[in-house]
Parts: sequence; C-alpha cells; structure tokens
Amino acid sequence: MNQMTCKSGVKLLMEYLEGTLPEDVRTAVEAHVAACPRCVAFIASYRETPRLMRDLTEAAIPADLADSLRTHLRAHRQQTPKQS
Repeated sequence: MNQMTCKSGVKLLMEYLEGTLPEDVRTAVEAHVAACPRCVAFIASYRETPRLMRDLTEAAIPADLADSLRTHLRAHRQQTPKQS
C-alpha cells in the first residue's frame, strides 16, 4: 500500500474503527496515526460524537411562539405597502 495520508486515512476511518480493514491497510492506518497528532485528535473526536449526540437535549420552544409569530407577521403585513 502507498504511503498513508490524512486524506486517505479519513476515507478508511469507519472501516478502521469497525475493525473491518484488511490487515495490511489497518497496519498502514495505524502507522500513520501513530505519527500524526491531527489524526489522533480526529479519531478521538469521531469516537466522542455518539456520546455528545446522546447528551444533547431538545431545545424548549415557548408555547406562545406560534401566536407571537402570527402577530408579528400580521403587523408587518399591515405596515408594508401593497405592490400593484
């Protein structure tokens, strides 16, 4: 396999993390990652993503938001001159 780069390694990341890469490719990815702090950080953040997604909470939308928007739109329509 040719020299591994960050760009080519990212394309293989999912398979690498799932352990489905052929041994020679896995070895090349691991050798690159061992020498590349950027890829180490990328893999760490990639592994952290599912936990971050679980920790997200839904934003509470105020109950009166729809009424407030309608009122605002009506007021805007009344202030805007009609085009002919």
